[in-house]
Amino acid sequence: MKYDYLIVGTGLFGAVFAHEMNKCGRKCLVIDKRNHIAGNIYTEKKLDINVHKYGAHIFHTSDKKVWNYVNQFCEFNNYINQPVAIYKDELYNLPFNMNTFSKMWGIKTPAEAERIIREQVAEQNNLKPKNLEEQALSLVGRDIYEKLIKGYTEKQWGRECTELPSFIIKRLPVRFTFNNNYFNDRYQGIPCGGYTELISKLLNDIPVMLNTEYKEFIAKTDDVFEKTVYTGMIDEFFDYSLGELEYRSLKFEEEILEGVANYQGNAVVNYTAKEVPYTRIIEHKHFEFGTQPDTIITREYSKKWSRGDEPYYPVNDDKNQKLYSEYEKLAEARQDVIFGGRLGKYKYYDMDKVVAEALSLCEKEI
Repeated sequence: MKYDYLIVGTGLFGAVFAHEMNKCGRKCLVIDKRNHIAGNIYTEKKLDINVHKYGAHIFHTSDKKVWNYVNQFCEFNNYINQPVAIYKDELYNLPFNMNTFSKMWGIKTPAEAERIIREQVAEQNNLKPKNLEEQALSLVGRDIYEKLIKGYTEKQWGRECTELPSFIIKRLPVRFTFNNNYFNDRYQGIPCGGYTELISKLLNDIPVMLNTEYKEFIAKTDDVFEKTVYTGMIDEFFDYSLGELEYRSLKFEEEILEGVANYQGNAVVNYTAKEVPYTRIIEHKHFEFGTQPDTIITREYSKKWSRGDEPYYPVNDDKNQKLYSEYEKLAEARQDVIFGGRLGKYKYYDMDKVVAEALSLCEKEI
């Protein structure tokens, strides 16, 4: 058969692109190596709870066009991300705000909080921070850094903060109001019924092949594709010919707690002490204000990526960006292949930016 597009990956980028091109009469075939659609935003229903199988995903955006677009396919609830952090036996609100500062220093007013942070920052005397630790200290001072940034960041990236580049945290959100809303975006929520339903609606009436590896499929198929939209790892596409890009991977440890209606009282709890091996615990029912008699939690561990692992976060330091730019040249030479999404572009994207990029690509193609 002849298709206009082979789309590799049923995640948000591939699904939006396939939907829009199909709507315009272009013939699309979508494949995915996993046994389910939706990529890393896949949600699986267990005990009537939508479990985020590959980590927590909260849709947030200030782009009304994108918000209206995704709301065509499913209703979003009014979930607001308000994570908390546990450091040893202390619990703090995130992002850093007056609730955080009041708990940490026993103060009540913004002026008191500003004075303490200003004094601690002045102690550093770092005009040009050379690494992440110096950058963080120059922004928020030692107390916040030691309790809420250092251990969590070192677990997340697998390196000491003194070995991480300063640009990772060019800014840190500090609010001198009692506001626990993690995001500043105008629109925020979780799809009612989970993200899998959203992707299912996007891919309705489009042929999808699961358990299908791209290169194995291409080697065996007699089908003809005018173009390929590739959302996998760009270095893997080119057989790592220039070397491996670095990624961070994740390990998930899921636990069903029967008879426990509420384990931690919040959807997301970060564990910032380095001696705690996991970075956070997700209690899935709280994303949709669940009242089920049981609960499901997931402990999330950050780990180094190796071939065969799922890549989650590109390591966008200077060395990797230089290597990616070389792969980008190879990609530009392939007029028959379009690279998109977090792995195809080797860039950390929030979900709304993925949708916007896919819609922009569709406009160009049409």
